[in-house]
Amino acid sequence: MRSTIRPAIAGIAGPLAALLMLAPAMLGGQQPDELDDATIVAIFDAANTRDIETGMLASERGHSSEVKEFGRMLARDHRQVRQQGRDLAARLGVTPTPPANDQGARDHEAAMARLRELSGAEFDRAFLEHEVAFHKAVLDAVSTTLMPEIENAELRKLVEQVAPAFQAHMMAAQAMLDRMGS
Repeated sequence: MRSTIRPAIAGIAGPLAALLMLAPAMLGGQQPDELDDATIVAIFDAANTRDIETGMLASERGHSSEVKEFGRMLARDHRQVRQQGRDLAARLGVTPTPPANDQGARDHEAAMARLRELSGAEFDRAFLEHEVAFHKAVLDAVSTTLMPEIENAELRKLVEQVAPAFQAHMMAAQAMLDRMGS
């Protein structure tokens, strides 16, 4: 599995890869009043941080070696992308400004609390279900929230290039769930 996911991520993960992961997680599914660069950068950073945290938890608490490795891969990839986003923000002189009502932070804390209560195969299943839902929300946010707001052609191109990596994460998590059966 690692050989099919890592190349997809490595080939297209750029400074805005995390942006795709941030909007739904940060906004709690709600469109902000104004989605400007500073808000997008904050969403970008928060989403990567959140998936680093869930990935690290899975690497420590996963029952199967496959889930542990998937968690390590998520944490590693999202650390790299988060740093790229931070570097881009610094280069552009953008100060991240989170949305006023950060429902995503509350949702993430609730998800982490739930996952910390679980162990064994029950943890693995809940973690994978979370990752499928998280990445689906990211992909939905790209098409419904981010793309309509992006004016810069370079930013638009990067967002379009990164989307397949998020699809790959979602599909990998779903494939592991499918192998677990019901």
